[in-house]
Order: sequence, then C-alpha cells, then structure tokens
Amino acid sequence: MDREEMIEYIQEKHKGQKRKQGTPYYLHPIAVSNLLKEKGFPMDYQIVGLFHDLLEDTDTTYEEILEKTNPEIAEAVRLVTKEPGYQMKEYMNRIKKNDMARMVKLADRIHNLAEAHFASILFQKKYIYETEKWFFDLAKDTVFEQDLKQVLEKLKKKNKIF
Repeated sequence: MDREEMIEYIQEKHKGQKRKQGTPYYLHPIAVSNLLKEKGFPMDYQIVGLFHDLLEDTDTTYEEILEKTNPEIAEAVRLVTKEPGYQMKEYMNRIKKNDMARMVKLADRIHNLAEAHFASILFQKKYIYETEKWFFDLAKDTVFEQDLKQVLEKLKKKNKIF
C-alpha cells in the first residue's frame, strides 16, 4: 500500500471539511497517522490512522475501504467508527479487543486533546472527563500512556480546568 496515495484519497474524501480552528480536516488523520509512524507502528496501523474518520465523517463505505486496503484495516476502521446512538462502554470494549483500533484511537485522542483548546470550555471539560474515564484504561501499558497523560495535563493547565 502506498501511503502517499492513501493521503491523496483522504484529502479528496474530506474535501471542504474544516476543523474547529478552521484548518483543512484531512490534516487531522495525517497527524494521527504520523503519531503512529513516530512510535514505530507498521503501515497498516498508519493507514487506519489516515482512514479512521472516513466512515463517520464522509460518504465512504466499508466496502470502499475494504477494496482499497485489506480486511484487517477495514475492520479496525469500522471498530473506531462511532455509530448513531452508540454506547461509550460498548464502543470502548470493542476497541480494546483489536490492537490496531486501540492504538489508532489513542493516537486520535492525543491529537484531539492537543487541539482541544480551540473548542469551547464546555467541550474541553467534557473531553477531559471522557479521557480520564475511558482513555487512561485504554492507554495503560502502551507506548501512548505517558503521551496521553502529558497532553491532558497541558490542556488542563493551559485553561486552568479542574
């Protein structure tokens, strides 16, 4: 699989979408993929990082992802996708069972926390609570455990939250 080709694909799929701070949305999955790359994860993990929001935020189908990648990548993307009416406990439990989904979700949370200061204080408080309740356990004994704690503390200090 060619990473550059996959980056072009997500740029097209996320075309016109923006993050809270106004930057092109596709920069977020690239950042998530880069975090995985920096930690030494293989290409499949990096591709899931690139594709992690496609099912949730674009018109991309599971079948398209499967056709473009492989069953392991498509399944990990499906696992990190929040479905309408999802229950957080069930969502996190299914992610825990798949290492690729787990590592991508942690990289995603770390990048989102690093940029959460662009959101409202109410959103930041909710995000901090969710991170402490659900993601510390997910990150336990992983290469992301310390990174998650550090970025969370930075956000709390920056805005004097909690």
